[in-house]
Amino acid sequence: MKKRINKSERKFQYAGRLQQSGQKPKDLNLHGRQVTFYSIDLSRPSDIGLNHTINMYLTPEEGVRVGVWHTVPEHRWKEAQGKDLDWYEKALGDGSPIFIYLHGNRGNSVLVIQVLSAVGYHVLVLDYRGFGDSTGEPTEAGLCTDVLYLYHWVKARSGNSPVCVWGHSLGSGVASTTAVKLLVQGKQFDGIILEGAFLNARMETNKLTEHPFTWIYWKFPYIQYFLFNPLKNKDLNLPTDENLQKIQTPLMILHAEDDHLVPFASAQEIYRIAKKAQNSDEHVKLVRFDGALGYLHNGLYKDPGLPNIIREFMQSLMT
Repeated sequence: MKKRINKSERKFQYAGRLQQSGQKPKDLNLHGRQVTFYSIDLSRPSDIGLNHTINMYLTPEEGVRVGVWHTVPEHRWKEAQGKDLDWYEKALGDGSPIFIYLHGNRGNSVLVIQVLSAVGYHVLVLDYRGFGDSTGEPTEAGLCTDVLYLYHWVKARSGNSPVCVWGHSLGSGVASTTAVKLLVQGKQFDGIILEGAFLNARMETNKLTEHPFTWIYWKFPYIQYFLFNPLKNKDLNLPTDENLQKIQTPLMILHAEDDHLVPFASAQEIYRIAKKAQNSDEHVKLVRFDGALGYLHNGLYKDPGLPNIIREFMQSLMT
């Protein structure tokens, strides 16, 4: 079987894609810094328990191929066994809400997929260009092009089903930037969820470069790429703070009070900006998770109340 790991094409294949793999990690040396990565077969999501998921590839522009996982709602898992891409494409039109999930640290993507699928939603997870086995260079414009292409691909197959975007960490910057680009096209996501969101990736990268030995480097492969490629550094911005001043899409912000990478104050500022821009208490929600729960930056999927929080948000889009 052809594997979704191609050393000649990838820029970074990062730890966490298959946390439960048990495979021996390999080390990669980046400018004298040692990082550990895992070698896994991304074409087999069933190996990590996603047995109602198909792996596929899209071509957002000439010379660029990106990998995507499509997971159907959990109640359709038996029906999904052995089905091909054509079946999964048609399934998008079954009326269930659809989430495009944009990761930051890829490690907890599988766990969020499981939550959303259990609630009854389709989930499409994109491997940004230049990561995993997706080809191309991961510029900001390129990442947004990939998401825009996936959005239009989904809309062409989903009928009237709502299509929302969920951005985690740096994925929140990709989500908000893509949302603004969609507005230029006269379209919009039906809803946006930002989890552990940065205010501005440029600002965060500048903070990191002022402290070159900080361990936070290794938490965000996308930041790693720009930090270790100076000619690319100028391309990183993802200004969520600026984007939210232009967006009128219903928005929910999820953030843990004990987030150790992005302070809770960032969520409060994002909420303030979005609420002012939309002039609405109904369309902008901030959900805080008590620091005593210990969720930190990547653990909100553990919260037993999260499924209901998501359901209520989705129901609000229908009213």
